[in-house]
Amino acid sequence: MSDQPRIKITFDDLEKVEPLGGAASSAPAAAASAAAGEAPASKYGNIAEVASKSAAAHDELPQRFYMQGWFYLGAAGLLGATLAWAICEPAFEDIEGGERWGNLMIFPLVVMLICFGFGIAESIVERSPKKAAQRGGLALLVGLVLGFVFNSVADVVYAIAVSFAFALGADSFENPGLWVARGIGWIFFGAAGGLVYGLVGASVKKGQYGVFGGVIGAGIGGMLFDPIALALDGAEVSRAVGFALFGAATGVAIGFVESALKDRWLHVSGGPLAGKQFILYKPVTTVGSLQTCDIYLFKDKAILPDHATVELRGGRTWLRAFGPVFVAGQPKQEAILNHGDVIQIGRYAFFFQEKQRQD
Repeated sequence: MSDQPRIKITFDDLEKVEPLGGAASSAPAAAASAAAGEAPASKYGNIAEVASKSAAAHDELPQRFYMQGWFYLGAAGLLGATLAWAICEPAFEDIEGGERWGNLMIFPLVVMLICFGFGIAESIVERSPKKAAQRGGLALLVGLVLGFVFNSVADVVYAIAVSFAFALGADSFENPGLWVARGIGWIFFGAAGGLVYGLVGASVKKGQYGVFGGVIGAGIGGMLFDPIALALDGAEVSRAVGFALFGAATGVAIGFVESALKDRWLHVSGGPLAGKQFILYKPVTTVGSLQTCDIYLFKDKAILPDHATVELRGGRTWLRAFGPVFVAGQPKQEAILNHGDVIQIGRYAFFFQEKQRQD
């Protein structure tokens, strides 16, 4: 017999053994929930499962339509333009050269309210009332000024375009040449909406995409205005539908252009904002529980007011963490992000994506 002491393993010891790849793989998410004093957020899915997916699983990422820019900007444009019509229509004179206040105010008010809608739409989706109030106030003020300025410019351009249309043989509003003339004139209203969208987002590039999309959408909406009026019986109804379509088309186009031209972004794959895409426009994008952060993360006490930043340095994207952050399941204080990296912050999970690195 050996003199070595015997090793005794009790049932209590066996219960403490964890299988490989089990609890360890979910440690980041569990730790974040425990720090917050909350149970794991099963309501929003298992973030640890999201972290285990590769970049090839992009098609499986949540794609909620109401989180897409084309949807909430389109809805904002539709509601803003429709509200402007509803305010001005009772005082609108349905004759050529009408001088009632409804005739004078309808286009400036349409511009102001679609600008307001574009200014607050993203903040509402992100559930940040403070940011929505700040951006909405700025959008109303700038939108009102641009509404009057661009209305004057649009009148001049429209008159010139109509003259060309008549010179080419257009003799009534059933002629598509006059539809195009209206579309050309109205692109300035869409440009105003795009400018304000970039202004409240504090991004020149966002403004450029917004103007490009706004011009496309407003041009389409303007060209469809007269055909709608001809198809519908009643001037009030045709104006209501025409302005609503104009506002919606402008917002939808801004959303599509912004999405098509983005080059670096974070796709939320886990958490309350799953399906939302945060396009990285700024040199430094702030992330935290403050509503004024560029990426506002709510409903998680483990997230600091200023939790992290995402910085664009030339062709590289750097993540700097001031609180617990996991990249590909590993805790990081600073990291260069690569296409397909999974980032975990509390109950939130993000896929980092770069257009130039997609196959």
